[in-house]
Order: sequence, then C-alpha cells, then structure tokens
Amino acid sequence: MTEAARLTGPGDDSTPMWVRIGGVLQEVPGGRRHGPANQPPPGGPWTELRIGGRLCGWARDPQHGRAAARQAELLAQQLADEGRTWLIERLGHKLRSSLLALRELTRQSAYGRPVSVEDIHDLALEVGRRAEGLELLAVEPSDEQRAVVLGAVLNLAAPGAQRSVPTQARVTASEPSLLQALSRTYDWLGGAGSCFSATASGDWWRLRLEPAGERAPLPVPELGEPLIRLLVETRLGGWFDPEEGGLASIYLPAA
Repeated sequence: MTEAARLTGPGDDSTPMWVRIGGVLQEVPGGRRHGPANQPPPGGPWTELRIGGRLCGWARDPQHGRAAARQAELLAQQLADEGRTWLIERLGHKLRSSLLALRELTRQSAYGRPVSVEDIHDLALEVGRRAEGLELLAVEPSDEQRAVVLGAVLNLAAPGAQRSVPTQARVTASEPSLLQALSRTYDWLGGAGSCFSATASGDWWRLRLEPAGERAPLPVPELGEPLIRLLVETRLGGWFDPEEGGLASIYLPAA
C-alpha cells in the first residue's frame, strides 16, 4: 500500500477528497483527475481546502477544515513524489540494461568479432538520453518563478513549430523549467511541423498541442508524456491534459 493510500484509508469512499498537484486535482482514493485545479471537481457539493490562502484541495463537508487541508497538502506531495520515483526507477533500470548491452558490444569488438558500428552508436545515444533524463529529475530547479513571456520561450523551445501565441500571453514560471518542458513537448510532438496555440482560460493560459503528422515513437518513451507531465505539474504548477487522437493541452498559471 502506498503512503497516500494509507493516509486516507484503503478503499474508504466515505471521505473522498481531491488534492491539488500543480494545476490539476487528483481524487483520493480513486485516482481520477480534473482540472484546472481552481474549478470544483464533479460530484459535489465540495468545500475548498486552503492553507495560507492557497487552494490545496476539495473535500465533502470536512469536519476539521485546517486538518483536512494539511492532509490534502501531504497527500499531494506524496503522490508527486511517487510519480517522480516511478520515472527515476524506469529510467535507471533501462539505463543499466543499455549500459550492459553497450559493454557487451564493445567487448566483442575488442576481441575482433564483427560488430555493427551503427548498433554501438545507437546504444550510446540511448545511454546519453536516459542519463540526461535522470539528471533532469535529480536536480531541483533553484530559479524563482516570475512573469515570463510565453511566446518568447516557445520561440526557443520549438523553432520549427507553427506557433499562435498572443503577445500578451505571460505565465508565472521558472523560465529554465518552462524552456525544458516546452522543448521536451516539441520533441514528443514530432518536432518541425507541430502546432502550439495559446488561448486565455480564466486564471490560466491553455496551450493547445497538435503533433506533426504521423510522428515516430520517441527512442526513450519515458522522456515523452511521463516526463512532460511531471515537469508541467510539479515544477510549473500547471496541468498536462492528454486528449484523444494524440492531441493534448498544457495549462499554465497566468501572470
């Protein structure tokens, strides 16, 4: 049982709660997601849970509002940590497998056995990609969040994409983290030819994502949607909302 499940009681549907992870709500127990976070989830009526004025979740008639809010905050952090740990373990396991395969190929080459240089090159690239992903997850960003011009960052992150972003689109974010997340999104969408369009949506800017035609799978799938979701929701305070047909939207807090 995860710590998040233990804190709410396994299968305890009598006290449902929605906790805020970045800009999205997650049901505990249950796992359903709903966003953006400042909109009440379905199945109400719900009561806001706040700490220091910040919305941290929703509960149904909480008897102890402050205690319920602290519980929601703790659960949200636990769920975010579990997602990060899962991704690190996946990348680490496959990195070790790739290193072993690369070591075996180089050993065979050293003994004069025929080995494809292309295979060695591809494995070395895969090792590098996974190591880069692990480094990104291991280093916590230290840059402060501030008002950032979304279009300017998108120009750097997605140079070959079709971009439709109003000049007044500003989001509250760490600029390096935003650049990293949008760069990963650009690669996940297939690079050149993908489409990013931004529209205002209440307290958020919604960035609509469209892939570049028939996109090829990423060499390292974990560096696609799983990593983008983690970056957007835990480092940018936003919401990654996948849709049918390979489409998706990213919600970022408006400045």
